[in-house]
Amino acid sequence: VVGSSQRFGVPLGYGGPHAAFIAAKGALKRLLPGRLVGVSIDAARAPAMRLALQTREQHIRREKATSNICTAQVLLAVMAGMYAVWHGPEGLRRIASRVALQARLLAGAAGMAVRHDAFFDTVVFETGARTDAVMAAALDAGFNLRRLDGAVAIALDETVTRAELTTLAAILGGALGTVAGGIPRALERITPTLTAEVFSSHHSEHAMLRYIKRLEDRDVALNRSMIALGSCTMKLNATAEMIPITFPGFANIHPFAPADQAQGYITMIRRLESWLADVTGFAAVSLQPNAGSQGEYAGLLAIRAWHRSRGDTQRDICLIPSSAHGTNPASAVMAGMKVVVVGCDRDGNIDVADLKAKAAQHADRLAALMVTYPSTHGVFEEAIQEICAAIHAAGGQVYMDGANMNAQVGITSPGRIGADVCHLNLHKTFCIPHGGGGPGVGPIGVAAHLAPHLPNHPMLAEAGPATGFGPVSAAPFGSAAILPISYAYIRMMGAAGLTRATQVAILNANYIATRLRDHFPILYRGAQGMVAHECILDCRGFQQGGGVLVEDIAKRLQDYGFHAPTMSWPVSGTLMVEPTESEPKAEMDRFIDAMISIRAEIRAVEQGRADRVDNVLKNAPHTATEVLSEDWAHPYTREQAAFPLPFVRAQKYWPPVKRVDNVYGDRNLVCTCAPLEEYANQQLQVAAE
Repeated sequence: VVGSSQRFGVPLGYGGPHAAFIAAKGALKRLLPGRLVGVSIDAARAPAMRLALQTREQHIRREKATSNICTAQVLLAVMAGMYAVWHGPEGLRRIASRVALQARLLAGAAGMAVRHDAFFDTVVFETGARTDAVMAAALDAGFNLRRLDGAVAIALDETVTRAELTTLAAILGGALGTVAGGIPRALERITPTLTAEVFSSHHSEHAMLRYIKRLEDRDVALNRSMIALGSCTMKLNATAEMIPITFPGFANIHPFAPADQAQGYITMIRRLESWLADVTGFAAVSLQPNAGSQGEYAGLLAIRAWHRSRGDTQRDICLIPSSAHGTNPASAVMAGMKVVVVGCDRDGNIDVADLKAKAAQHADRLAALMVTYPSTHGVFEEAIQEICAAIHAAGGQVYMDGANMNAQVGITSPGRIGADVCHLNLHKTFCIPHGGGGPGVGPIGVAAHLAPHLPNHPMLAEAGPATGFGPVSAAPFGSAAILPISYAYIRMMGAAGLTRATQVAILNANYIATRLRDHFPILYRGAQGMVAHECILDCRGFQQGGGVLVEDIAKRLQDYGFHAPTMSWPVSGTLMVEPTESEPKAEMDRFIDAMISIRAEIRAVEQGRADRVDNVLKNAPHTATEVLSEDWAHPYTREQAAFPLPFVRAQKYWPPVKRVDNVYGDRNLVCTCAPLEEYANQQLQVAAE
């Protein structure tokens, strides 16, 4: 079953963002796309949430992945969930009953036949030869109806008033009075809905506010401390950029509204496309893709369409470096290409000799190279233009992954480097919030020869070229409602400000690398001894010397109040750190002090001054329940566990759970919102085992 949760309190937003959903039988769980949140247990046998079945996802399975959804619509799913929590089962039933009654009233009032006997909120009227007249009368009265073949469809919701129903009935040649059709009794739901306690507990504003605050307190977000996730660009989402998305003019327009009713939106979109074209050095931009992975897919489809337009239908080989993000090979497979992996040298750069050899080997079938710049290893590859030239010489196109565009803006551009197409992550470089996993926008910029092959949409000519390959998103302009965020960011920063942001992002990464290089080896550097906008800390040697894993470091950072950097990607046993330009020096210094302190804790284990098993690293994170317990059998103090540095006291974050048992969570997958008593019973059963 698939559907959309937009009706649960999320604005139309000219097409999005909205959270879709997909439900399947348990036997198909490993084939489901997207992230799955499941219930497991932590080290204290308490219930804990975690991302489940990750081995099916692109960052692990790459071209064999069954899930290539890297950025989803998490924030919108949270909004829809909060809507359900606020209204509860009875409130939602009242809303649904009102909508259904309105539809029945309109169906009974109309002066023409209704196409279906069973309906919920949408009624299709057989207008025949009167279709044009009905559509015109509705438009004059301020309504957009959906035109079908000899019919019109009218969708209703809880905001429709009695006066509006009366007007619609008159347009259809009738008057309100008779109630008709609806949902047959055989189709009515008789089983209870939303039975978890949370849906019956928070129906006053105070209660709801406190519930949301309790959830917030469990998280490490940017409102608490820096999040140095490499390749994620967790930068400031300024309030001034965020406010416009709440304006009715942006929030309340339908994605298929006539273009003459959306001229403000289209003007903003055209300006944003033009600015992004300038930033990337390309001729044209499409804002339709909803995520970076979707941008990859759209860009590769544009390349395939261009090859086919030239008669090169056999070109289906995509070269991808071994260091590439997992979405690259997964997207290539989705676009109908075959992946050939190119090796990297000991410095983390693409092995140019290997690339040229494989480009020559597959010259007749070479479609594209997917390359990230700066590389996923956090360095500016000096051979990047030579690499692009080699691919072009073999008849291929260069797809540049724009995940690291935060190190390019204003300094260089994909077009100048030699790429043919590049996606951007507006939720990285251009300040749209990550939302815990979405929403995002992954627009693509293309060189002039690929512009005729951008995505388009059958419902709106303005969405793309007539020669395009079709849509990659349901809405013509994708997640249009969040485009004002990036528009405002670029408008306020200007060209000089954007360039300055890039320079500071690179400076900050090199500052952290320089401060930490005597404590953690910096795995890769460029030819000048510098990193780009992120650096990789090599933690692999600690396992042999003290049995300390990179996961132990990541968990211990929670005790210091920090979210861990990107762990074990692109190199297993490492941490990739990206501070962005947004972080003040004082915050970076706190992070650096935390990492140096953790290195001292590792050294204590290596030198035998701390137990190899029972130490602050292996037992991290430490919860308030554990620290305040009467039973404390560890060889280190409670203060060492919870307050390892002075700055932690002033802004202490208490992890809500201890280390989660990942294996248990995958073997006992629970993804439904069961009552907490069931989790408690499950906990007792585990303890008994």
